[in-house]
Parts: sequence; structure tokens; C-alpha cells
Amino acid sequence: MTSPLRLGIAGLGTVGAGVIKIVQEHGALLAARSGREITISAVSARSRGKDRGVDLSDYSWEDDPVALAKRDDVDVFVELMGGEDGPAKAASEAAIAAGKHVITANKAMLAHHGQTLALAAEAKGVNLRFEAAVAGGIPVIKTLTEGLAANRITRIMGVMNGTCNYILTRMENAGLPYDEVFEEANQLGFLEADPNLDVGGIDAAHKLVLLSSIAFGTQVDFSGAQLEGIGLISIDDIMAAKDMGYRIKLLGLANMTGSGLEQTMQPCLVPYNSPLGQLEGGTNMVVIEGDAVGQIVLRGAGAGEGPTASAVMGDVMDIARGISLAVFGQPAKTLTPAKAAKSNTPSAYYIRLSLKDATGVMAKVTTALADAGVSIDRMRQKEHQDDAAPVLIVTHEVTPAAIEAALTAIKATGDLASTPIALKIVEV
Repeated sequence: MTSPLRLGIAGLGTVGAGVIKIVQEHGALLAARSGREITISAVSARSRGKDRGVDLSDYSWEDDPVALAKRDDVDVFVELMGGEDGPAKAASEAAIAAGKHVITANKAMLAHHGQTLALAAEAKGVNLRFEAAVAGGIPVIKTLTEGLAANRITRIMGVMNGTCNYILTRMENAGLPYDEVFEEANQLGFLEADPNLDVGGIDAAHKLVLLSSIAFGTQVDFSGAQLEGIGLISIDDIMAAKDMGYRIKLLGLANMTGSGLEQTMQPCLVPYNSPLGQLEGGTNMVVIEGDAVGQIVLRGAGAGEGPTASAVMGDVMDIARGISLAVFGQPAKTLTPAKAAKSNTPSAYYIRLSLKDATGVMAKVTTALADAGVSIDRMRQKEHQDDAAPVLIVTHEVTPAAIEAALTAIKATGDLASTPIALKIVEV
């Protein structure tokens, strides 16, 4: 008889408790589908006494996750603690060194240390799996590494942070300003302890660079990603975008160009009726384009107990079935160092300016745009009650460098009443 696959789970928060529930409630189903029993040997967390809504009485307890990772009765170390470094990294390294498989939901750790951990795991002949680290319950890692393995991937894009998508759609649907919805999201517990991880685009960029590595055969390169958060998006921007047939999304984009790997995470306008434009609330969506398959769209819950635990258990099931894959879809030693390229793909842009209400100011703005090679498709000057005149501009297709040059010249005029906004318009 095949021996059970024994798990050691470090981190008993929402996801850890969800994994335990699945093992306890679906034991027979898991065994039937994987061909072997899946059990839990031991667990670890910061507090023993906390009520987590699951029965832990049958499992050994380790205060130190590194000790858990080294236990003889653990075949798979499940890291659900989080954190770029510290106990999560130390315990994962210890598990690999001890010949244990590692499953993690830790996008930050992998975004910064993925190459080193992958090399170590593959040298030891163990699996390092991370389906739960990207887009919650959406099986995007498996899709890239297995289902689309025969494709040359041309582009990846998506909405990968449910909190930001909640804030932007809530602003639109309720007509509320950013600060008010931000506080509402915080009260609901949607934001990380450091909110900038969410609204600054960092969390979503961690996910994007992991997908880029698989898609383009490069070493994970978080430092090469260009980040811009949603903090400057106003309700006026959202409503103006809606009037033009668009919605604003914090959009990740990755593609390989002749100059190198472009990876951006920034607010963009997408067509209102596109799959990305129809995305509401905390849902995630990843769009993958391959030379053979064309475009596919993956949509689902990007976080939460059930969806994320489901992704963890998908990795557990593969290990139970004896499936072994290179961490990033091909051996880590064959991944090439990523050559970071600043995005220079031409797009139309939405620009919001708040200008001093004085004679000749608009002439200076149009001159600055023309000198930078930015052509205006349409422009709207909104009514105003104070000395700041709101002006909305949509450009024809132009490079990001030209937009940057134009905004630099406009700032130099001294006629801006507030920080300008320039958002790429992405046709999906």
C-alpha cells in the first residue's frame, strides 16, 4: 500500500485553517483522486491558544517553523506564514535542505528570492510549488507551466489585487472619493498591515514578476518592474473614463521586447465592455496571449480562505500523484537574467491637468504637448468654481517617453495647480 503523504503546516491564519478544513472534510476524495492518503503530522503558528475554527488536537505542535520543516514525519512543508525574509525563508530553506517538498503562498519571498530557492530545490530533487501565491484560486501557474507549455507567450496582463479592484469599483458604483473608500476597505479588513503593499501596487507586482519568469524564461526580477499605485485616482477620473467607455483598473502588463522585459503595474483605462472592464469587487483576472492558443482569460476569486486553500491543495495533490515540475516551468539554471526594459510600447493616454485659470496657460500646454510629439485626439475643459481649471485630454498613440517629456515641460511652466495624472489606455 502507498504510504500517506504527510504535511507540516506553518501558519494557521485564514489560509492555513482552510487547508486543514479541506484535509479533514475531503480525506476520502483526496485519496481517491491522488492515489494515496493525505495527512497532517504537525503544525506551527505564533500562538497555540487562538481559536482557529478547526480541531488541531491530532497534530503535533512546533513553536519553531524551522523545527517543523525538519521533522522526520513531514514529507511536504506548507509555508503559509508570509513575509519576504525571516521565519518563512529560513524554514523553507531548511525544508529543502532536509529533502522536503515545499508549498508556499508567499509571493513576496518568491519575488525576491525565487531564483535562489528554485536552484536549491531542483538541486535537491524536491518540488517548490506556489500556485496559491498568484491570483488566489485561479490556476494560472498550472496553466502557464502545463497547459500552455508549447506556446511562446507574447503578453500577460491582468488585475491581480482584489483590494485595489474593490476600491476602484466601489468608488465608481457609490460615487465616493478615494480616501473614503480606502478607509472603508481598511475597516473591512481588506488592506494589508502596510496598506501600500496593496494600493501602491507592490503586492500585485510580486505576482506579475512570478508569471513573467514562467512566461518568458527569465530569472525573477522584481527590481525591474515599474510600479504606480492608485492613490492619485480621483472620482472625477473614474467618471470621465466611464463617459468615454472605459474603466480604470490597476493593471499588470508584461511582455518581451527587443529592448528587454517590460513589466509594469499601474492604473490603466480598459474598454468598459471588455472582460477586464467588467471585473467587479475583489475578483482577479489574468489574460494570457500565446502564439498558438491566442488569448485566454482566467477569472476567479483572488483571495480568501477557500480559494487560496484550494490552490495550496492543488499543489499537494500534484505531489501526491508523483508529478514533478521545474519551479518556473524550466530548470532554474537555464533561466536567463532578465534585462529590464522601460515600457516604450505606444498607446493612447488619458491626461488630467488642473491648471491655473489665467490667460495663455492652455497655449503653453498645447505647445508643450506638440513639442514632445504628443497629438491630441480630444480635449475637454470642465466647469469650475475656483482658480483651478480641470482639463481632460485623450491623446493619439504615443510612447510613454513622449508623455513623460510633455508632463515635465508642462510642470516647468509653473501653471499646474496640482499633480497631473497620465493613464495608459489599453485595448484588450
